[in-house]
Amino acid sequence: MSISIIGTVGVPACYGGFESLVENLLPSEKIDLIYCTRKVYEDEFTEYKGSRLKYWSLNANGVQSIPYDVASVIHSLLFTKNDLLILGVSGAIAIPIFKFFSKRKVITNIDGLEWKRAKWGKAAQCFLKFSEKIAVKFSDKVIADNAAIAEHVLAAYKKSPEVIAYGGDHALRSTLPTEKNNFSLALCRIEPENNVKMVLAAYAQTPEHPLKFIGNWNNSEFGKELKKDYDNFSNIELIDPIYDLDELFQLRSNAVRYIHGHSAGGTNPSLVEMMFFDLPIYCFDCNYNRASTEDKAMYFSSSEHLLQLLNTSNEGSSISDEMLEIARRRYTWVIVKQQYENLFND
Repeated sequence: MSISIIGTVGVPACYGGFESLVENLLPSEKIDLIYCTRKVYEDEFTEYKGSRLKYWSLNANGVQSIPYDVASVIHSLLFTKNDLLILGVSGAIAIPIFKFFSKRKVITNIDGLEWKRAKWGKAAQCFLKFSEKIAVKFSDKVIADNAAIAEHVLAAYKKSPEVIAYGGDHALRSTLPTEKNNFSLALCRIEPENNVKMVLAAYAQTPEHPLKFIGNWNNSEFGKELKKDYDNFSNIELIDPIYDLDELFQLRSNAVRYIHGHSAGGTNPSLVEMMFFDLPIYCFDCNYNRASTEDKAMYFSSSEHLLQLLNTSNEGSSISDEMLEIARRRYTWVIVKQQYENLFND
């Protein structure tokens, strides 16, 4: 069985969760071809870690992700004999064509419930929900990265997916320091569904708790407005995006707690990465985050609730131990890679 991987920015990984996934699935005797966008890479390579690379001039994200993924499916149909691992549902409309003209297998990781994200307009939400339906119906195997996503797939489509999360141990670069600095850390894309304003509003009321918040503050009016409102608080430091893992390690390893505001999607890569850093995790209270942390983190549902937890919680060490135990049991790349290899071999 040879595999084409469709739906990522590409490798070497320099972007997000799917890219880190593919990076850590390699090298693999099964993965023959990976589609990439040349808009991100200054240099183009014919292969990487034993797999061939094919570049498109389209963006892998946003509206262009649809033709990007469709072109990848059609190219793989016409010019390879590979089965497909599709990451995301943007190009799902091409899966029925692929299945009509070949008997090759399609495995689709549907990601989070993209059609629920607030950043999409009504038309985009309808298209993404339709794409999810097509992906589930025509794929031979469906992957959900979170038990809550799997429950949705089973309830909505009467199809039981494989539950495979992400690894996070690549975020560890060296031994963790024994002494921590007294600050909380938050890290996310600056979007309403990540409850950024909720977290900032809580810390604005508690100057004795410093917060370092990493995000793309200048990429949207929403982010710029938040930066204008909260950048002057002495205990809040708003930091531009950091992609270098060594630089991130320095901040992650010195934080005393991690604040995770995501409310949409499934298992979030930044959450499972932070679970390896042996510190308390404070999550927005939703079924995805509870499934990822096995109901053992601290959960908040409002600024006032988070503020109360910051000022009263004394369960830090026990939560740290539980998060680390879950991470080592469920979220190492050795485990995740073996789960994908098992699917490829099935």
